[in-house]
Amino acid sequence: MSEKSGIVILGIFAADTAYKAKRLPHIGETLMGSGFTLGPGGKGSNQAIAAAKAGGKVTFISRVGNDPFGEMALSAYAEAGVKANVMKMDGVSSGAAFIFVDEVSGDNAIIVAPGAAGLIGIEDVDANRAEIKSAAIFMTQLEQPLEAAIHGLSIAKRAGATTIFNPAPARTIPDSIYALCDFIVPNEVEAAELVGHAIETDEQAGAAARTLVDRGARAVIITLGARGAYYHAAGQSEFVPAFRAGNVVDTTGAGDAFLGGFATAISEGYAPIEAIRFGCATAAIAVTRPGTAPAMPSRSEIDALLRSS
Repeated sequence: MSEKSGIVILGIFAADTAYKAKRLPHIGETLMGSGFTLGPGGKGSNQAIAAAKAGGKVTFISRVGNDPFGEMALSAYAEAGVKANVMKMDGVSSGAAFIFVDEVSGDNAIIVAPGAAGLIGIEDVDANRAEIKSAAIFMTQLEQPLEAAIHGLSIAKRAGATTIFNPAPARTIPDSIYALCDFIVPNEVEAAELVGHAIETDEQAGAAARTLVDRGARAVIITLGARGAYYHAAGQSEFVPAFRAGNVVDTTGAGDAFLGGFATAISEGYAPIEAIRFGCATAAIAVTRPGTAPAMPSRSEIDALLRSS
C-alpha cells in the first residue's frame, strides 16, 4: 500500500465582497463606507489556499458557476498551487459573501449565499473517493450540505486519513459525526452552539472541549481569536497563545488561515501542539492584511515568525 500524502479539502467557494464601515446599518438606513474589496473566499476555499501557500499539497473539491466569480476561483487556485477538482455549472451562480469589516477593530460579520456550492452532494465526494482515500488529511466544514461533509469524513476515516472538521457556520450537528473527527476545530461561537453554554473564559473553553471529546472526537481545538487556541485530547490539555505579527487590519480569514496552516503542519508530521502554533502563526500574519485568500502568508513568512517568537 502506498504511503498517504497530501490534503483533500471539501468546501465552498464564495466571492468575498467586503465593506469597511464604522458599523452595520439599521433597516432602512444607508451608511457611507470607508473601503471595499472583492476577492476569492469561502471557508473551504480559503483553507485550501492557506494550506497550499503554507507548503501543503492540496486538492480542493467544490462547485462554482460558469461566471466571472467562478473564473476568479479557478485563477486563485492556479496561482496558489491548489489542485482544483471543481465542477463548473451552467445556470447557477457561484457563491458570494457579504462581509462587514469594522473599520476600527477589523472584526467582521458575514452573510454567505453558497450558490453552486450549495448543490455539493455525496456524488461530488464519491467522484473524488480515490483522492480522499490516498490523502493524509481530509478537512471539511458546514457551508456545503451536511450530508456531503459526513460522507467525506466517513470515507477518509475508514481509509485511515487524519480527519479535521471545522463545524462552521455554527449549527446543530448529529452526535454520530464526532467519532469521525480526529480534530474538531470550532471557534468560541461555534463551540458554544455545540455545547449549549457560553465560551468566554479558558475554563469554559476547557469544559466545552471535554464535552466534545466525551461525545467521541479524538481531539478538540477551540480557536479563541486574539487569545490563541485551546487544545484538549485524552491526557493532554493546553492553551496555545496567539502570535502578534503587526497591526490587525482584517480578521475575516483568521480561522481559515489557522486551519490551513494547521492541516499543512499535521500533514508534515508535526505534533498537535506544534501544529497549532504553526496555525496561530499563519493566522497572525493573515490578519495584518485586507481580504481573505489574498491575505494568506507564504511558508517563508510563517517560518520567519515562528523563528522570531
